Amino acid sequence: MTRQAPRTRTPSAEISDSLLLAALDQLEEVGASGLTVRGVALAAKVAPMGVYSRFGSKDGLLEALFTSGFTELNDEILRASGPTAVLRLFDGCQRYREFALAQPQLYRLMFEQMMALELSELALTVAKRSFDCLVTRVADAVAAGELDEGEFIEEAQLIWSAMHGAVSLEIANVHFAQDRAASFDAMLIKLFVGMGASRDSLVEVDR
Repeated sequence: MTRQAPRTRTPSAEISDSLLLAALDQLEEVGASGLTVRGVALAAKVAPMGVYSRFGSKDGLLEALFTSGFTELNDEILRASGPTAVLRLFDGCQRYREFALAQPQLYRLMFEQMMALELSELALTVAKRSFDCLVTRVADAVAAGELDEGEFIEEAQLIWSAMHGAVSLEIANVHFAQDRAASFDAMLIKLFVGMGASRDSLVEVDR
């Protein structure tokens, strides 16, 4: 989540940004259950009514964090780089892990606590964009001949399931590998090779 509002933002939008940043800080400190409207308002130096008028309730504030988190995650995946399609896919997966570890409580809200929220169609649409981006990355690698032909959605789901499981265990500190980053990379390499990538194509990230 960006911590500097664009200069073109209106004063009201800047207040909303300040509230979201304060909410994110409180979320990371105390988790979703400990987050309060009063605490967020106090941190942002805004009257509690300012939170209610912009987000409706604590649940509305959590939905805004959910939406903002998926927007940031999608941006990270889109920024993935590399000389080949499969390496761009790999870099996007690494960025996914980095995002989750940098903001673990936000990640939990996005993936573990979302069922407790009555999310709007807009929030769900924003959330799905990250998966759609992953599907596109898989399709690009297949089109380049770097992965085997397959059902793009199914392949992307396999990748996402592996990533989510790995980072969730890491966030929970249920991880016994000496080098967690290397362990994550090794998992991706084995997964991609199983999908048809040559190990030589992943030599830049093989440790």
